[in-house]
Amino acid sequence: MDIKHNFSVNSLAPIYRTDLKVHLGESRPVHWVEYEDGIRQIGATAEGFHFDNEAPRHSILLNAWRLADRLVTNSEYLEFVQDGGYNDPRLWLADGWHLIQQRDWHHPLYWSGSGGEWREFTLGGIRPLDPHQPVSHVSFYEADAYARWAGKRLPTEAELECALATRPLQGNFADSDYLHPRPATDQGQWYGDLWNWTSTPYSAYPGFKPLEGAIGEYNGKFMANQIVLKGGCCATPAGHTRASYRNFFYPHDRWGFGGLRLADDA
Repeated sequence: MDIKHNFSVNSLAPIYRTDLKVHLGESRPVHWVEYEDGIRQIGATAEGFHFDNEAPRHSILLNAWRLADRLVTNSEYLEFVQDGGYNDPRLWLADGWHLIQQRDWHHPLYWSGSGGEWREFTLGGIRPLDPHQPVSHVSFYEADAYARWAGKRLPTEAELECALATRPLQGNFADSDYLHPRPATDQGQWYGDLWNWTSTPYSAYPGFKPLEGAIGEYNGKFMANQIVLKGGCCATPAGHTRASYRNFFYPHDRWGFGGLRLADDA
């Protein structure tokens, strides 16, 4: 993620990988998966490694919800752009609207062009925008605005974690060596490809206590003004991913491999 961002601001647009695959498959229609309401357990179990911010495991009450089984694609997000989504203050949180006005945002971070000639900067250089691939490098504000435009919402951390916990830990990770998000497979798109923005602020779980000493600053000190993301991405090692893993970015951040999945009340 750091290499991609640093290369992107170089006016020569250097290429990190000349063999980066261009076409990674076709997108497919969204399928919605419903989950029943009830008291659920979230957070890391006692088995295996986990970071301190993933604990303690605790109960949470959830209303019935449903999730899209894949991420939003470039072509779907392009409809939002072309429909004037970045010019409609009704779609944006107040801080998000102020931000896009201040920074003159009109599309995701690595997009360029207009009309039918959109391009995207990748680790393989500047490529034509692939309509089938998931939209990436959007901020929380952009993800939230798109969801509102689509008549949906972003999932909460607990909703997404409970869904991920029922799925096999497989997907497009760094181990796959694509270094770019791929379209959903027939089994859906749950882990890998892109970190999923949630609507949940990054804060301590009930009963959380930072570890003593310097290591206690690793997570606890960041528990303010950030948003939780789940699921891993195409630059995440598979072994560094699990349902309980809590990534976190500031809501304006776009340099990470962040995408969005739609959610709704069932």
